[in-house]
Amino acid sequence: MMNQANTMRRLAASVALVALLGACAGPIANSAFEEVASATEQRIGKKPVWIKSAEDEAKVRKTIDELLGKPLSADDAVQVALLNNRRLQSNFSELGIGAADLTSSWRPENPGFSFARLRRGQDIEIERSIGIDALSLLVLPMTASIESRRFERTKLNTATEVLSLAAQTKRAWYEAVAAEQTAKYVAQVRETAETQAELARRMRSVGNWNTLDYIREQIFYADARARLAKSRVMATAARERLGRLMGLWGKDMAYKLPDRLPVLPGSPRSVENIEAKAIAERLDIQMAKADVSALQKSYGLTNATRFVNVLEVGFQRNSESSAKDQTGYEISFQVPLFDFGDAKATKAEQYYLQAVHRLADTAVNARSAAREAWLGYQTNYELAKHYQDEIIPLRQKASEEMVLRYNGMLISVFELLSDARDQIADVTAALEAQRDFWIADTDLTFVTIAPVEAGMPAGGGAIATARNGGGGH
Repeated sequence: MMNQANTMRRLAASVALVALLGACAGPIANSAFEEVASATEQRIGKKPVWIKSAEDEAKVRKTIDELLGKPLSADDAVQVALLNNRRLQSNFSELGIGAADLTSSWRPENPGFSFARLRRGQDIEIERSIGIDALSLLVLPMTASIESRRFERTKLNTATEVLSLAAQTKRAWYEAVAAEQTAKYVAQVRETAETQAELARRMRSVGNWNTLDYIREQIFYADARARLAKSRVMATAARERLGRLMGLWGKDMAYKLPDRLPVLPGSPRSVENIEAKAIAERLDIQMAKADVSALQKSYGLTNATRFVNVLEVGFQRNSESSAKDQTGYEISFQVPLFDFGDAKATKAEQYYLQAVHRLADTAVNARSAAREAWLGYQTNYELAKHYQDEIIPLRQKASEEMVLRYNGMLISVFELLSDARDQIADVTAALEAQRDFWIADTDLTFVTIAPVEAGMPAGGGAIATARNGGGGH
C-alpha cells in the first residue's frame, strides 16, 4: 500500500508540473541567454545581443555605426563581433532549441483514445477506451532532470562560443594592425631602395660606380618592391579576416584601425595558480562535468527501466444496445522474453565511462594550455622588451653615428643608405615581437576561461541596411 501511495503521489506531482511548465520554452530561452550574456560580461566586459526582431536589428545597427565611425580599438572590434557575427547569432538559437527540449521533457506521451461501433443484427455494441503511458509519468522528474543538465551544457557551450569569438577577434585585431603597420614601413623601405637604385644608376652612367655594386642596389630595389607587394597582401588578408569575424561587408569594410600597436606595458602582469584557475573556471571543463553528471543520471534511469519498456494504464467502457455497459481497466506491458535490457545498460555504462575519461583529458589539456600560455606570455614580453629597449635604440644610435660621419664626409652616401638597409630586419622583427606579445597576452586572458584554439570559423553576414546598398565589398 505504501508503494502504491508513493506511486500515486509521483503521478500527481508529474501531472502538476506538466500543467505548470507546459508553455515556458520562450521565457526559458530568454533567461538562458541572459545568463550567457552576464557570464560573458563578467569575464571580458562585453555583452552579446540576441537579434530576434527588427527593433533589435535597428539598435544593433546604430551601435555598430557608432563604433565604426572611429578607429576601432581591440575592445571595439570584439563588441562589433559579439553584436554582428551571424554564426554566433545562429548559435543563440541552440538556446531556444534546448529550451523547447527541456519543456517537452516535462510532457508525457499523449493519451490514446479508441472508439468502436459494432453491429450484430439489431444489437449494437460500442467500445470506448482511453489509455496513457503510466511509465512516462513515473519517470518524468528523472527525465526532466537529465534534460535540464543537457540544457545547462548548451548554455555553457554557447558561452564558450561567445568567448571563443571574442578571443579570435582580439587576436585578429592585433594581426591586422601589425600587418598594416608593417606594410607602411615596407613602403618607406621601398622608397629608400628606389632612391638608392636611381642614385646608383646615375653614378654608374658617369663611371663612378662599378657594375657589381650597381646590380646589388637594383636587386635590393626589386626585393623591396616584392616585399611591399607581399606585405600589402598580408595586410589585406588580415583585415579581411578581422572583418569576417566582425560580420562586416560592403561599405562597412572601410573600417579604420589605429596606425600603431599599443605600447608594451611597463612590466608583465603576474598570474597566480594559473592551472588551478583554469580547472576552476574554464567552460570546457564545466561542460565535461555536465556531461558526466547527465550520463550518470541517464545510467541510473536505464537500470531502473531496463526490464519494463512500455507500461500503459487505461480505462475501458463497452456498451451494447441490449445489455448494461461494461466498465473496467486494462494494463499492458512488454514481457522481457528476448531482450533483458543488458545491452542497453552496458551501452549506458560505457557512455558514462567515456565521459569520465574525456573530463580527465580536458583537465589535462587545460593545465597544459595554461602553462603554455603563461610561458608564451613571459617569453614574448621579454623578447619584445629586448627589441624595444636594446636592439632598436642601438640601431638608432648607429644610424645617428652614420649621419655624423656622412656630414663629416667620412663615409659616402652609399654607406649611409646601406646602414638604413641593415635596419630593416631589426625593425620588422621588433614589430613582429610586439604583435606576438599582444597575441600572447590575449591567449593568457582567455586560457583560464575558455579554450583559446576552439570555436567557430569566422563567418556571418552584416545586418543588411540601405547604407550598404545590398552589394558586396
